[in-house]
This record gives sequence, C-alpha cells and structure tokens, in this order.
Amino acid sequence: MDKLKVAFVCVHNSCRSQIAEALGNRLAGDGFEFHSAGTEPAVRINQDAVRLMKELYGIDMEKTQHSKSLADIPPVDIVVTMGCSVQCPFLPCRHREDWGLDDPTGKSDEAFKKIIRTIEQNVLQLRRQGAASCVKREVR
Repeated sequence: MDKLKVAFVCVHNSCRSQIAEALGNRLAGDGFEFHSAGTEPAVRINQDAVRLMKELYGIDMEKTQHSKSLADIPPVDIVVTMGCSVQCPFLPCRHREDWGLDDPTGKSDEAFKKIIRTIEQNVLQLRRQGAASCVKREVR
C-alpha cells in the first residue's frame, strides 16, 4: 500500500510546519510520508522551535529538516495549513484542512509548548483518521 503523503504549509516554513513534519515522522507511523513547506521560506528553522523539540522529544530538526518552498515537495494527498492566513497557490490534493495555530515566534517557552502540544494532538488525530477516511473526502 502506498503511503499517504501529507504537506504541512505555512508562510516561512520555520516553526509550526517544521514542528508538524517532525512530530508526524515521529508519531504517525509507516503509513504516512510527511513534508513541510512555505510560501516564503526562511533561511533557517526557528531556533526556539529547534531547542524545544530537542528538549521535549529528542528531535534535532536542524539535522533532519530544512526550510523548503512549495516547489520542493512532491505531490501530496493531504495539505494542512497552520492557520497563518497563508495564501497558498493551488496544491492539488484529496483533502485540505487548516489547523488555525497562532505563531509562537517571539513568545514564551510556554506559548511554544502549548502550540507543540496542539500540533502533537492534531498529528495523532490525523493518524487516527487513517488513510481511508482522509482520502475519501474530496476538496471542494
């Protein structure tokens, strides 16, 4: 069975979408392939996100990930925007959703951790929905 390909998208691909990609790869299992991208990618991943992901999960995003543009990712089945009012060019997919997450950049560690926990719960929910239920819903 082919893996379900998921793209997490935000403006800079430096924080929320990177966290979602890392947690997806850690938590969702072999049935998924995760990517992240931005409409205006940053030069590097947010350093607070890097530090807290290392602290909380032992994931070093600087070693495993980098900021990417939409053109850098393969075709996907699911597009998840982070809630940053990103104006995404059309990305063909079978399902699209927005997680409505505030950008924690420049905020306290607690604000970051709250967003990280929310992303973790959303990734686990995506896993629970499973490939069959996600791809059955067509984008309108």
